[in-house]
Amino acid sequence: MTNAVSRHRSALLALSLLALSLAGPTIAAAPAPVSTSEQASAQQAGAPLLRSVERLSVERLSVERLFAAPDLSGATLRDPRFSPDGRLVVYLKGAEDDKDRLDLWAYDIARRRHRRLVDARALVPSERTLSAEEEARRERLRIASLRGIVDYAFSADSRYLLVPLSGDLYLYDLRAPTGRAVRALTATSAYETEARFSPRGRFVSFVRDQNLYVLEIATGTERAITRDGGGTVSYGVAEFIAQEEMDRMDGHWWSPDEARIAYTRVDQGPVDEVERFEINADGIAVVRQRYPAAGRPNARVQLFVQDLADGATREIAARDEYLARVAWFPEADALAVQTQSRDQRTLVLWRAEAATGRARPLVTERATTWIDLHDELTFLPRTRRLIWASARSGYRHLYLLDYEGREIRPLTAGAWVVAGDDRARAIRGVDEARGLVYFMANRDSPLERHLYVAALGDQPGAEPRRLTMRAGWHSVSMSRDARRWLETFSDSETPPSLTLRRADGGSTVELVANRLDATHPYHPYLGAHVRTEFGTLEAADGQTLHWQMLRPARLEPGRRYPVVVDVYGGPGVQRVRRAWMGGARPTDGFFRQILAQRGYVVFTLDNRGSSFRGERFEKALHRRMGTVEIEDQARGVEFLRSLPFVDGERIAIAGWSYGGYVALMALLRVPSHFVAAIAGAPVTDWRLYDTHYTERYMGTPADNAAGYADGMAMTHAEALRGRLLLVHGMADDNVLFTHSTAMIRRLQELGRPFDVMVYPGSKHALLRFPVTGPHAYETMLRFLDGALARGDRP
Repeated sequence: MTNAVSRHRSALLALSLLALSLAGPTIAAAPAPVSTSEQASAQQAGAPLLRSVERLSVERLSVERLFAAPDLSGATLRDPRFSPDGRLVVYLKGAEDDKDRLDLWAYDIARRRHRRLVDARALVPSERTLSAEEEARRERLRIASLRGIVDYAFSADSRYLLVPLSGDLYLYDLRAPTGRAVRALTATSAYETEARFSPRGRFVSFVRDQNLYVLEIATGTERAITRDGGGTVSYGVAEFIAQEEMDRMDGHWWSPDEARIAYTRVDQGPVDEVERFEINADGIAVVRQRYPAAGRPNARVQLFVQDLADGATREIAARDEYLARVAWFPEADALAVQTQSRDQRTLVLWRAEAATGRARPLVTERATTWIDLHDELTFLPRTRRLIWASARSGYRHLYLLDYEGREIRPLTAGAWVVAGDDRARAIRGVDEARGLVYFMANRDSPLERHLYVAALGDQPGAEPRRLTMRAGWHSVSMSRDARRWLETFSDSETPPSLTLRRADGGSTVELVANRLDATHPYHPYLGAHVRTEFGTLEAADGQTLHWQMLRPARLEPGRRYPVVVDVYGGPGVQRVRRAWMGGARPTDGFFRQILAQRGYVVFTLDNRGSSFRGERFEKALHRRMGTVEIEDQARGVEFLRSLPFVDGERIAIAGWSYGGYVALMALLRVPSHFVAAIAGAPVTDWRLYDTHYTERYMGTPADNAAGYADGMAMTHAEALRGRLLLVHGMADDNVLFTHSTAMIRRLQELGRPFDVMVYPGSKHALLRFPVTGPHAYETMLRFLDGALARGDRP
């Protein structure tokens, strides 16, 4: 890895000079206001139906408005959770004047009243600079652009809230008078992270200076669980690979009785040290980052358990290359540990005895491709059984097992997938007394998410029953007793609303109606809004491909329009969904609206390799990234060219991260289909990307040399004929800036023209920030306006 970086270091000087000279075409002038007849035409083309009694203005969206307050999606309650006693709904909410600075709020269910608990700016007027560890953690969680209170936790008795802010920890007492409700638990120059309550609420655990600490709330007494953290060794935290690729953010776990605490010891010593340049506006910092590139060594991760009473520590013997998940059995005498082999074709669930550290396997899952990790392990203490998820049938479903790992029966089955909203768990609640499990799935449509309930009995019962009724995308959070749930709902034309519901069908409370009336932030833009259309195509192997499309806001008969294919295309992501502005990152959806309002057709297709469609669909790219994705996107272009309003010679493709890779490879591998591409933070050489992600899909460079060579963008660089814009953050610690410099150097060697926009000091999530985000989107608009101008043929 170090040698690979060194090979491209000489490209940095040339890149800097190129970036300084970059100048894009000017933005096209805004069209004249749309006439009444044009509005009718726009409605036929897919714009929303106008209310008969309401004349809507036709104000177009701007990039600047996407990042301004208030949020265009309207009111929202971020990360809403029930208190353990079910009396409160606590949530984070952006300030009126700064939507990205979050405060802590609560809704009293009985009193039907909202109130702000903690004003982040009042508590800490000037936040400290984030520690390197916290900055990295937020980058992994995709919340790097947020400020204020970004996390919180309840004590088991629902009395206290734990609030990390500006590197210190604060305790909010819900029973105390307002003026005396908050007190500081820590006030140090160090940065406390990974904070959580113990299960009974007596302690708070956290990590400081790479060591794990426990603080007794009643006395304020601190105790160091570990002392030798430092250098390459850290305790109680998840390593980079676990955070970025395994969806494991935890590094320590309390036993249910608070008698023991399990924790990781992470030694980054074996990992190659990469010399990475963080190029900022005022200088260049050389960062020596431990980065485990494909085929190279990983960090050494060990799992220990310490008895708090006597300090005795034991190492857990459940070992493999990856520590995937850790949980405690309800009886607090053993750990449920999941480990994964280096080739990710084997996953083992172990029972590890806390008293001895000895472990024995309960469940072993094997695959010829790879095993996806999940968080669906759920214990049923009354019957000493557990719920487990597996894709052994070809689709991920839930299974009822006993405590020895023996299967009792499948709880769900069929050609659909049990899946949450992106990274969230699918299992939302369990009512063991009534024998019910509540879970999210796409049983009714791959484009939707719904809440279902199934029986937990030994014998198969009725089919799962759907509880969420409206067609669209639902996210659900349930109370601990599974008697109430919070339902966030949206569809492609309806911004997210939040409703408090009862499992017995009783009264509901609309916490956030978010109607598109005259008071809604998006209301001024409804007249120019374009509806999303959905459809399907057939892949070369006969599988169904789902697409969504926005037509130009003003579709004139006989005229043909340029197209922007908006792509991600990689594993773990679904872009085509019946959700407001496409779902996970609404900013992308609003940008698609901007493109449609400027006269572009905007098309998105989930190719094979995308997620939540079953094993055959998702694993079609195994050991051959950059092939089936491009085949399917090319099929999408062939469909577009059949449409009478599409100019088949003016089609561009754009994406970020894996989408940047697909966009770049599409321009190179099927140049007859695309005349331009925007590749944002693209992987260009899979040898330079991390172990767990890359080897899951590609194997190692040693055992799949041909696949790595064929999946490398530089291999196909000679085929570049169209216009290319590369965009990258110069301090990206996920897809290293080296990926773009490698491509830049190769294109320079070939004498190929291309455009570049780089962002000093920015990391992978630069599109989310209020300075780099608008600039990047404006840069993309200028590039597209120039590359797809009428008559422009590269």
